Amino acid sequence: MTHPMDLIPAPARAEGPHHGGFLLDERTTLSAATGTETTARWLRDTLGAAFGLPLRDTADENTTHSIRLRIDDTLAPEAYRLGVVTDQGVEITGGGPAGVFWGAQTLRQLLGPDAFRGAPVRQGAVAGVTAQTIEDAPRFAWRGLLLDVARHFLPKDDVLRYLDLLAAHKLNVFHFHLTDDQGWRIEIKRHPRLTEVGAWRSRSKWGHRASPLWDDTPHGGYYTQDDIREIVAYAAERHITVVPEIDLPGHAQAAIAAYPELGNTDVVDTAALTVWDTWGVNPNVLAPTEAVLRFYEGVLEEVLDLFPSTFVHIGGDECPKDQWKASPAAQARIEELGVGDEDGLQSWFIRHFDRWLTARGRRLIGWDEILEGGLAEGAAVSSWRGYAGGITAAEAGHDVVMCPEQQVYLDHRQAPGEDEPMPIGYVRTLEDVYRFEPVPPGISPEAAAHILGTQANVWTEVMENRARVDYQVFPRLAAFAEVAWSALPAPDERDYPGFERRMDTHYRRLDALGVDYRPPAGPHPWQRRPGVLGRPLEGAPPIV
Repeated sequence: MTHPMDLIPAPARAEGPHHGGFLLDERTTLSAATGTETTARWLRDTLGAAFGLPLRDTADENTTHSIRLRIDDTLAPEAYRLGVVTDQGVEITGGGPAGVFWGAQTLRQLLGPDAFRGAPVRQGAVAGVTAQTIEDAPRFAWRGLLLDVARHFLPKDDVLRYLDLLAAHKLNVFHFHLTDDQGWRIEIKRHPRLTEVGAWRSRSKWGHRASPLWDDTPHGGYYTQDDIREIVAYAAERHITVVPEIDLPGHAQAAIAAYPELGNTDVVDTAALTVWDTWGVNPNVLAPTEAVLRFYEGVLEEVLDLFPSTFVHIGGDECPKDQWKASPAAQARIEELGVGDEDGLQSWFIRHFDRWLTARGRRLIGWDEILEGGLAEGAAVSSWRGYAGGITAAEAGHDVVMCPEQQVYLDHRQAPGEDEPMPIGYVRTLEDVYRFEPVPPGISPEAAAHILGTQANVWTEVMENRARVDYQVFPRLAAFAEVAWSALPAPDERDYPGFERRMDTHYRRLDALGVDYRPPAGPHPWQRRPGVLGRPLEGAPPIV
């Protein structure tokens, strides 16, 4: 069993442990009130498997030796209260179904690392939890992880596993980056070449784009629409929202390779383009035509059928304007639309899809470049280049998700030195992530209220498989999860040594889950990539 002070993320209030406790065994039943069914299923799947217990259903609300799940709508929707009464049982009360589920995640941690295994490892396994009371609620409503499956594809089962890892850390948004220059990963029935052609590349750059090395194995894959439905349903059972990203008007070479008419055909031989095999900012962007708008409306119609998320991410970042500047057709379009220049053309793209999504009851969210040329009224911003775009958007009354690359891009290296595999960006240690603060100082209270929350981003150019993703994401995601959930003091006042002590227990949970995290002492030999060029940046990252 686990001391309540070993919980990650740290709860708002904990009383105990008191003398005594409760033992889960063959007699333990599960009493689930209306609205708590997803948590009851999850508890049977996880704790039932880990300890070999049936956790039979009981309709008797007053039975002893039971785990009782309740809803109390006087609590906030994601808040919960967990009480362990000696020899009686465990009661988890949530303000809504999600709150009950987060309480169940806490119970799993309290039962010890063995609760994270897929089958019992001890004879006649029972699990004990000490008498205590925990009251908890999240600081932010948006607690997210972006996973880029466009640069390197992750099979469906790996995505489902990441949803479980998010749930275990009380994260509730999965930003699914499905399209880019290097691959198109979602089946679109009316445009089959997007996956027939766009999901595959002949080779991949090995390391940073300046590396001389190549991996000559063809790479690709995509999710069928039924795969997507399964992923979305699996996430919903875990109270996680899946936010899809379909990138436009830049990051579009995979789509143009599949359908050359989408590109700027008057300045580039788009029929000669293939799915891009290297990294960086790509010059091949969508043409500003009505036909392109209709094509992407068709894509998004199918996307909306698959994803119930209110927010739909349309990218909008890193769109070089050179082809538009050189294209007579694009210049004529600027004149015809009266948008002034190429930035106005990008804004025209974004505003069109903002109106289109709004008319269908959805909301557009995009990277902070969508602020250029003026932002459509209902749009929200993912602030990635630093805090500045998010501050500008929030002060103007737009909702913001803070994910500054200098702080929470988990593709950035975790330590200095030669041992880090393909080192990218600034050093962002576990402690650096723990001291990240999503709400910048000096922002007005009105603007701060527009910060929906925060998100860690995982771009996979130098992560060729699940083990590499694990290494970059963990253990730093545990620190990030506490930043997103817990009401922590100011960054300099946070108890990092205390967090490190709690991580001693958390590493054992990650071990039980089979997570290939970076060990505190440095990478295992098989986690290194000696001689593969990265792009390390020195010094402390700027606060911008």
